[in-house]
Amino acid sequence: MYYLKTSACFDSAHFLHGYNGKCANIHGHHWLVEVKILSDKLHECGENRGMILDFSDFKQAVKELAASFDHTLIYEKNTLKSTTIAALKEEGFSLLETDFRPTAENFAAHIYAELSGKGLPISCVSVYESPENCAMYGE
Repeated sequence: MYYLKTSACFDSAHFLHGYNGKCANIHGHHWLVEVKILSDKLHECGENRGMILDFSDFKQAVKELAASFDHTLIYEKNTLKSTTIAALKEEGFSLLETDFRPTAENFAAHIYAELSGKGLPISCVSVYESPENCAMYGE
C-alpha cells in the first residue's frame, strides 16, 4: 500500500454549546490538519507515472479547505442568537456556521467527507487542536 500525507494549519475560534466546562466559552486554537491518502497502485503512464497523484494537487486541496476556516469564529447552527450574529457581522467579524458541533472529532470527519467528495482517496484525517491533543477520522 502507498501513502501520501500532507498538512495545513488554520487559526480560529469556537465554543462548545451545552458543554459544562471552559470550552463553553469562546476560545481559539491553532489547528493542524494532517491528511493521509492511500492507494494500492501508482499511475503507470503519463506525467503522474509512479505517483498516487501529484503532491501539489493534494496539498492545494487540503490548504484550500483549511483556509476556509482560517481566522473565523466557527459556531454550530442554532447556538447563537440571531441578534448576536447580526451584531458580530455588523462589526465586520468573520463567522462560519456549521451543521456540526465544532469539535476536533467533527472537524476530522467533515474534512474527510469534503476531500473524499473531491475524489481524493482519503485514508485518515487528523485534527490537532493543540500539539498534544488530536482527533482522527478514517479507515
